[in-house]
Amino acid sequence: MSNHTHHSHHHEHAAFDPTHRAFAVGVTLNLIFVAVELAFGFWANSLALLADAGHNFSDVVGLLIAWGALALAKRKPSVRFTYGLRSSTIMAALANAMLLLVAVGIIVWEGVHRLFAPEPVSGSVMIWVALLGVIINIGTALMLQRGSKTDINVRGAFLHMVADAAVSMGVVVAGLLMLWLGWLWLDGAVSILIALVILWSTWGLFRESINLSLQAVPAHVDAEALRGYLAGLPGVEEVHDLHIWAMSTTEIALTAHLLMPSGHPGDAFLHDVATQLEKNFHIDHPTLQIEIGSDAASCRLAPEDVV
Repeated sequence: MSNHTHHSHHHEHAAFDPTHRAFAVGVTLNLIFVAVELAFGFWANSLALLADAGHNFSDVVGLLIAWGALALAKRKPSVRFTYGLRSSTIMAALANAMLLLVAVGIIVWEGVHRLFAPEPVSGSVMIWVALLGVIINIGTALMLQRGSKTDINVRGAFLHMVADAAVSMGVVVAGLLMLWLGWLWLDGAVSILIALVILWSTWGLFRESINLSLQAVPAHVDAEALRGYLAGLPGVEEVHDLHIWAMSTTEIALTAHLLMPSGHPGDAFLHDVATQLEKNFHIDHPTLQIEIGSDAASCRLAPEDVV
């Protein structure tokens, strides 16, 4: 007769707390900047500014998703939602990625049109507004820098802000070249370049959110190494029905059956295994089922092709 054993522990979110203010300030500044960029983009007739406004709005959404994950991680489970609302962060990431891909298509369409039919653009307005974007993005990145050293989600937001500062600097360079050389087609060209940057930064998010939605093993988890660790534990003869999936964009769950013919190893063994899984593989929520094994009562989930 097998014994189902579940390890639970207290999830610590204190590392997120210092970034609350950084997210709040970053979201506010970027929203204000998006409004400014849209206004001056229409006034200066600059598609590059309008494209960058769309890009910066995507950053606001990205910051809100990361910030929302902080709050959702603290929501308590309920009878109906036994994992809480953690997986909503995966759904939000997928929705955000799909909206960004639609935005990329619209920007490229308009950018190609501007390449073949350039229109007068106020280069000086482009320069000053984009410079404001550089300052805001660098300022937001600096606020997130401390948290980025200990949390992968904050690190992603930090790197996003650094990349945005570079994109805004590209708009500055385009404005300078337009004033100097009079190349109006640069407005459309920079718009397409910005769209490609958005596509490059979004594709990874889209692919990973699709994978997580399908309960794939998170990219940073080495499933084979993890299986090898479990199989090498004292007394373990076989590991089967191993499943690893993301409960949210920050937490990972695992279930596995351990065949241990010599008998149940005790709670201390399970506690030690759970500690090592968290330390070495970042598994937050492991559930291990111990099976003694016999010819008369073999596990029906043992074959690899059975789920």
